[in-house]
Amino acid sequence: MSELLANTGTIAAIATAVVPQQGSVGIVRVSGDHAIAIAQTLFSAPGKQVWSSHRILYGYIRQPQTKQVVDEALLLIMKAPRSFTREDVVEFHCHGGIMAVQQVLQLCLENGARLAQPGEFTLRAFLNGRLDLTQAESIADLVGAKSPQAAQTALAGLQGKLAQPIRNLRAQCLDILAEIEARIDFEEDLPPLDEQRIISEIDQVTLEITKLLATKDKGELLRTGLKVAIVGRPNVGKSSLLNAWSQSDRAIVTDLPGTTRDVVESQLVVGGIPIQVLDTAGIRETVDQVEKIGVERSRRAASAADLVLLTIDASAGWTDADQEIYEQVKHRPVILVINKIDLLGNNHVETLHATSLQLKYPQIINQVVKTAAAQNQGIDGLEIAILEIVQAGKVQAADMDLAINQRQAAALTKAKIDLEQVQRTIIEQLPLDFWTIDLRGAIYALGEITGEEVTESVLDRIFSRFCIGK
Repeated sequence: MSELLANTGTIAAIATAVVPQQGSVGIVRVSGDHAIAIAQTLFSAPGKQVWSSHRILYGYIRQPQTKQVVDEALLLIMKAPRSFTREDVVEFHCHGGIMAVQQVLQLCLENGARLAQPGEFTLRAFLNGRLDLTQAESIADLVGAKSPQAAQTALAGLQGKLAQPIRNLRAQCLDILAEIEARIDFEEDLPPLDEQRIISEIDQVTLEITKLLATKDKGELLRTGLKVAIVGRPNVGKSSLLNAWSQSDRAIVTDLPGTTRDVVESQLVVGGIPIQVLDTAGIRETVDQVEKIGVERSRRAASAADLVLLTIDASAGWTDADQEIYEQVKHRPVILVINKIDLLGNNHVETLHATSLQLKYPQIINQVVKTAAAQNQGIDGLEIAILEIVQAGKVQAADMDLAINQRQAAALTKAKIDLEQVQRTIIEQLPLDFWTIDLRGAIYALGEITGEEVTESVLDRIFSRFCIGK
C-alpha cells in the first residue's frame, strides 16, 4: 500500500468480471488528470456529440496510430469532483468477453495510464474525502455479499450508518478531553471537575461501544457464511437431504451404500445467512481405495465445519456405527437429523411433528430434527433448528442496520479498554494528566475506524482485499 500512496498519475483497470463468452458489457475505468485526454485520443464520437461531464457518447475506440477500430462502444465522462474518486473519470463501456476489454485496457496503458492496484480507485475516493474507511469497507462487503441481508447490511454501512455513531462517540470523548485539559491549563479560573459526571459520561460511551461490539459475530456470519457438513453412515439419506434442501439434484442418489465418493457442495441462504452445505461420503471402514479417500475427506470436512448435521436412518435407529461417527464430530455443534421417517409406515408419519421419537441417542445432543428427505418433508424444521443454533451463540438472525468487522471490533475493544482505564484512574485520584493519556488512546482508536486517524499499514490491510477494478 506504500506504493499506492506514493504513486500518483492516471490509473486504469477493467471494472467488470472478465469471463469467456459471458456478459454483454465490459467496462474499462480510467481515473486521474489525463483520463479525459486518453479518452479523446482513443475514442471517436461521430456527429456533433458534446464532450461534457456526465454524458454518454456513442462511437468507436480506435488504435491511435493506425486508426483501426478496436470496438464499438459507449464513453461515460465524469469530471472532478463529481466522480467516485473525485478525479476526472472516464469509462469505456465495451462489448463483454475477454478480447475487447483487454485490448482497450492495453491502449489506455500505452497512452498515459498505468494499471491500477487492488482497491486503488476506492483508496483515492477515501484519500480525496469522498468516503470514510467504514464506507470503503462496506463497498468490499457489498461486492462480496452472499445473501440479500448481507447486501443490505453492507449498503447501510456505505450510507454511513456505522460511521455516524462512531463519530458521535469520538466527539463525546473529545468533549470530555477538552474539559479535562481546560482544568489543566486554567485550573484557577474554573470550578473543579465533577468526577462522577465524567465517569457517567464515559459509562454511556462504553455502553454504546458494547452495543456495537455485539454485532461483530453477526457481521462475520453475514460475510463468511456458515459451513455445514452432512455426515453419517452410508445410505442414511445424506444426498437426498442435500437435494431436498437445495431443491436440486446436486448429489447422486441410489439405494447402493457408498454412492457418494467425494464431498458435494451447495450454496444456500437460511434466514438471511449464507450457508455452504457439504454432503459427505458415508463414513465407514472400507477396503475400496476410492471410497477410503472419500471417507477421509468427509472426516476433514466435518472437522472444519461450523455445524454438523449427523444424519441417521429412523428405521435402523441409533447404531454402534452412528455412535462412532458422533465421537468423531462431537467437538463441533451437532444437530441430529433422524431421516427416513416415512419408512416407519403411514401411521408413523405424524412423528415428523412429534416432540419425541423412541430412539436412543446421546442426550447431550439438544437439537433433533425428523425428516423424510425423499418426500421433501422436514426441511423447514431443519432450517429452524439451524437458526436456533445460531441464536444460541448470541448471533441474531434478524435484520440489523449494521454489523462491524474484525478490524472495527479490534479498534472498538481498544477504545473500551482505554475508557475503562480512564475510570480507574479517576477513582484512584491520579492527577488530571493521567486521565488524558488513555482518553487520547480511545479517541485515536475510534478515529482509526472511520479513517480520521489512520496509518499506512491499516490502509494496506483494507485495500489489499479489493479487486483491481474497484
